[in-house]
This record gives sequence, C-alpha cells and structure tokens, in this order.
Amino acid sequence: MTDTTHATQISPSELLAVVASRELAQARTVFAGIGLPTVAVSLAHLTCAPDIEIIYESGVCGAHPASLPETVADSVLITGAEAVLDMTALFNYVLQRGHIDVGFLGAAQIDKWGNLNSSVIGDWTHPTVRLPGSGGAAEVMANSKEVYVVMRRHEARSLVAELDFCTSPGPDRALAAGFTPRGLGVTKVITELGVLSRTAPGEELVLTGVYPGVDPADVVAATGWDLKVSDQLATVPHPTDVELSLLREEVDPTRVYLR
Repeated sequence: MTDTTHATQISPSELLAVVASRELAQARTVFAGIGLPTVAVSLAHLTCAPDIEIIYESGVCGAHPASLPETVADSVLITGAEAVLDMTALFNYVLQRGHIDVGFLGAAQIDKWGNLNSSVIGDWTHPTVRLPGSGGAAEVMANSKEVYVVMRRHEARSLVAELDFCTSPGPDRALAAGFTPRGLGVTKVITELGVLSRTAPGEELVLTGVYPGVDPADVVAATGWDLKVSDQLATVPHPTDVELSLLREEVDPTRVYLR
C-alpha cells in the first residue's frame, strides 16, 4: 500500500473527513457531532490520534463503537465505552468544567467571526428551510477550548457575511451580549476548497490552506465576505492511500456519511 493517491478518485466528503482528521493530531478530548465530524474523529483515532477520547452528546465518554454511529443515541456507542453519563452530568461536569479540547461541529451557515447557524435559512417566522437547531452546539461552542467546523459546500450562501439566524454564537458575539465564553470559539473551518483559521477572539477567519490545484482567488470568490488570504498560505496534501483505505474499509464501509 502506498501513500500516494494520484490515480484515486476522491469524493468531497472523503477529502473533508481526511483533512479534518489530521487537525485532531494534538487533541486529547473531542466532543463529536454526528456526520462528518464523527467520521473524522474515528479516522483520527486510527491514524494521528490513537489516544483520543471521543465524547458524544448522549453521555457516552471514551466511545469505541464497533461500527459507525448513525445518531448520538445509537446503541453501538454504548458497547465498549469507558463511561456513560446522563446528559445533565455530561454537560455540567465534563463540558461546562472545560474538559473538552475540541468541539467538532457542522453548520448550515458560518460567518467570518465563527458564529454558526443550524436553525433556519431565511426569515425566522417564514423560513425557506427549517433545520434541527442547536442540540448541544451552543454549549459546545461556549465551553470547548476550541471548535472545528466541517462545511460540505464552500459557497456564498454557506459562508455568509451575515447569518440568517445565530444558533451558536462565538466568543465575540457572546461577549457583546454580556456572556464570557470559556474557549476560543471556532479556530478551524474545513471546506471542499481549503482550510480557514483564526487564533483568538477579535480575529476574522482567514484562508490558511488550499488543496492542490485550487486557486485562492476562487476560494475568495466563493465566500460571502471579503475573505483574507494568509501570507503563509499552505498547500494541503491530498489524502493518502492509507487514509482512504481506512476510511472506506474500516470507518464507513457502508457509506453512511461518505457520499
């Protein structure tokens, strides 16, 4: 098995999962959302972060599922888990006490400050699309040391100048409303075109990495705000054959999330 993928067709969801998994190399505890965050965390556990502790909103801590969970309440999360708490204990004693290194979330919209919308697209009273809402995302945003977001589509209606609704406010917006969040908020956004980053409250998300063959100008054009490009813009390596093999054969062989 080689570490190159020149002849391998890679789907957008596979690309996102692999790139997101690499970002977890230094994380110890991760609060994983369902979907691509779950895929990415599972892959990281098999590659760059073998000691990572995966925590789910249902109260499962140190998850070692035999197969990929389809919901946060999937029974496969229980077997082999290091602990199972009720949700009150999980949020009070794990999340709100600051024990989460990385909160891993998805969203329908994100703005340049890292605020997230997972509630409605369009007007609140007569929305074009009504979405599931926060779940635990607002708490994850406020209490994790930092938050990573996976966005399946990099386009101006997803990376927006102004959210249609703010479901999960980042630290800047929370501070303006009189709340003091624990962590940095969103520090990484992984999209189909590249990686956006910020390091502290008060900073905008900046384009810090693109995939081979992607023109940074195209990323800027696909963003709903005037996206700044880092002076040290990196080229993000494509997934390797090893990563893809693990992803396809062990993490999500039935393509639950890998479209």
